[in-house]
This record gives sequence, C-alpha cells and structure tokens, in this order.
Amino acid sequence: MNFFTWLTTKRKTLATMSLTELRSQEMLVQNDRDRLQARMQKLAKEKQQIVERGAKEKTPEMRRTMAQQFDLLHTEQMMIGRHLNIRSKELLTVSRLRLLRESSRRTGVVSGQMVPIRERDLAVIEKLIEDEQISSELYQERLDEILQIGHAADEAASSGVSPAAEELLKVWGDMDAGLIKGGEEAFDETERRVRERDKAADA
Repeated sequence: MNFFTWLTTKRKTLATMSLTELRSQEMLVQNDRDRLQARMQKLAKEKQQIVERGAKEKTPEMRRTMAQQFDLLHTEQMMIGRHLNIRSKELLTVSRLRLLRESSRRTGVVSGQMVPIRERDLAVIEKLIEDEQISSELYQERLDEILQIGHAADEAASSGVSPAAEELLKVWGDMDAGLIKGGEEAFDETERRVRERDKAADA
C-alpha cells in the first residue's frame, strides 16, 4: 500500500493519527525512496560501463548489442525516476504532517485540531503527487501552502533546499564543470563554503 492510499483509506482521520503511525509510515516511505535511489545509482554505473566498453569494442555487432543494453537500462532509469519523484513527494507529505503534529503537541493544541486538512486538500495533494511534471521542490512549496506552514517553514522552503544543501549543489556543479576533482576535495570545499556562509549570517 502506497502512502496516499494509506492516507485516504485509514479509518482514523488525519487529525487523530498518532505520531507513532506517522513516524512508521515516514520510515517505510523513506526506505522505499532510498531503495529507488540506490537502483538509480547502480543503473548509472552500468550505463557508464557500457559506454566505456563500447568505446574499446570495434565490432559493429557487439556495439549494437551494447547500445541495446544501454537503451534498456536508460528506459528502466526513466521509469524509476518517475517513481522516485513520487516517493520523494510522499516523503515530504508525511514528514510535514509529522512536524505539524509534533508542533501541535508542543504548543498544547487539542488532539482533534492538530492536522486540519479538508477533503478537497487531499484531492489536490493526490494530484500533485501523481503529476510527473511537478518536481519535489515545487511540490514542497504547494504542500506548505496547503498545510498553512508558510513562514513557519525554513526560509529556504521557497527553493526547496537549506543553505548548506545549496552550497553542496553548487560544489557538485563545479565538479561537473571540472573545477573540482575528487570527493575529498569536494567535501573540504563544501565544508569551507558552509562555514563561511554561517559566519556571514552571524555577522
């Protein structure tokens, strides 16, 4: 049972679901997302190996076979990518609901008022999750609006990443451009940039 089916078919309403239920579902969705990410990485490595082997192979028939294998891996990668996008959005949803529940508990809100989500909101959430054109970053913005998190969320919610995550994305971009070589250098550079950004924020 996927997350949204679980979300809409449970006898309990969202407002009365326990933290234990939300945490359990969050772990299940996260494990599934991590499994898909691992498969994506494995497929990428296999595609790279085929490209490298094909560059050394001079026989047209062998190259054609390798190209067909590459196409199969690429097709599977595309399919998994769509599933991964859905799982990422599902994980955002259950995580947001858990955070709302924990926040409500800290502020002493009555149990029945903890997660006020209307039926039409659930319909919108379902459509956003299933829409392949909606990225997880855009979905996070829309979800925060629906759940009325607004400014209570981190300022980076509009971009979908925290300042530290943003610096890491920039470092990866520099690696793609050949400006940074090696994982150790990338890690050191990321740490340096994050420290500098934190100091600037504290100044």
